[in-house]
Amino acid sequence: MKKFISYFLVAVLGGVSFAIAYSLFNNKENENFRVTGENLPVVQANMPAPRPAIIGPDFVDAADVTVHAVVHIKSELEQKNKVYNDFFDLFNDFFNNPNQYRYNAPVIATGSGVIISDDGYIVTNNHVVQNASKLEITLNDKRTFEGKVIGTDPTTDLALIKIDVGNLPHLVYGNSDDLKIGEWVLAVGNPFNLTSTVTAGIISAKARNINILGDVSAIESFIQTDAVVNRGNSGGALVNTKGELVGINAAIASNTGSYTGYSFAIPVNIVKKVIDDFLNFGEIQRAYLGITFREIDSQFADEKGLKELNGVYVVNVLEDGAADEAGLKEGDVITKINDVEINSKSSLLETIGTRRPGDKMKVHIMRDGSAKELDVTLQNRSGNTDIVKNNNFEILGASFIPVPEDEMKKLGISHGLKINGLKSGKLRDAGIREGFIILQIDKQRMETLDDLKYVLGTKSGGTLIEGIYPNGQRAYYGLGL
Repeated sequence: MKKFISYFLVAVLGGVSFAIAYSLFNNKENENFRVTGENLPVVQANMPAPRPAIIGPDFVDAADVTVHAVVHIKSELEQKNKVYNDFFDLFNDFFNNPNQYRYNAPVIATGSGVIISDDGYIVTNNHVVQNASKLEITLNDKRTFEGKVIGTDPTTDLALIKIDVGNLPHLVYGNSDDLKIGEWVLAVGNPFNLTSTVTAGIISAKARNINILGDVSAIESFIQTDAVVNRGNSGGALVNTKGELVGINAAIASNTGSYTGYSFAIPVNIVKKVIDDFLNFGEIQRAYLGITFREIDSQFADEKGLKELNGVYVVNVLEDGAADEAGLKEGDVITKINDVEINSKSSLLETIGTRRPGDKMKVHIMRDGSAKELDVTLQNRSGNTDIVKNNNFEILGASFIPVPEDEMKKLGISHGLKINGLKSGKLRDAGIREGFIILQIDKQRMETLDDLKYVLGTKSGGTLIEGIYPNGQRAYYGLGL
């Protein structure tokens, strides 16, 4: 009995001890839980999630600035009793006009333009306004104005137009020389009449020559991008992520007529120079180095014994030209002009195309394996540094067109400018009749309208005009300017 009572007391004491220990442990756990719970943050169920970080470039500000400075251009072209072939197809441009008409009804084409000043000056492509009898400009806020052509330059495919309105949003010029391959850009325009359309891409290449302008004096040094552009984007803006204008969209590489991967823009440094010429002189002040040249490939380098493939090779130096006077010689390799590396025809044309006659440049060359630096003063086409004015051209009282290929073949000529409209002026006073084809002025060949402008822009006094009529009759006229 005593043994049983002992076991019972031990069991009771063990149970009491366990109960006391459990109570103490449970209170400690509750205390710990409460402390931990008091430190937990309180979050409202409806609190918005934090804004996600932007991955990649932010185009919002650049797009907002640009869309208000890009306009829609509607060009009205007169039809003159012939089938109208869409000459814009030559540019793979971005127009929305039918391919053919057989009526005298006006042809309507559309494109884009960029406002570059608050008083209504707009830059666009020459092919957007070429031969237009009327221009209708629509702003992003839907206001519409009639546009006036201030100047056109087929050799760069640029034009300047003006609308009579002030306080306009406009873009500032960037620097196309600073663009890097792979840099993000935006293309803004009106493809397929879809106004204020923004697309993004990167700079794919620079100084591209795509042989699209078809003029021996053309300056082709396009910025290549993969930003999507289509018909109607011609003349629109290419901007960097700061919203600065770095190019004017001009063409696409396509076998379908629509975007297939590559687009091309005129560098803004060329745009700025051309527009400044129109505003300050009323005429393009084209500078010439006075050489003929070619690019260097491995085969040509082996043929000429050249150790490097860099630069362009001087094939010929024109007598008394800018290069001749500076001491350039046949066989020299131009590697750099000022601080710009020269490795292609396009890079050389672009560098010279942003300068005017009278500008001085440092031309770096390799001659017989030695590096040299020459100071060159650029000239105009007439071989001097005078400013070319358009006054002489205006007083002629005529309009001109290139001579059709079949007519040149029939007459046995290879060049010329045909008079297709004649009113009161120097040419009529001299006895010249409509249809006359000007072949030479003072022994200088006339191949393009640009040739005529340059020659007459620097002439004064007696001038000899040589040419031929459609019936084969040769004629010579003396003209006083």
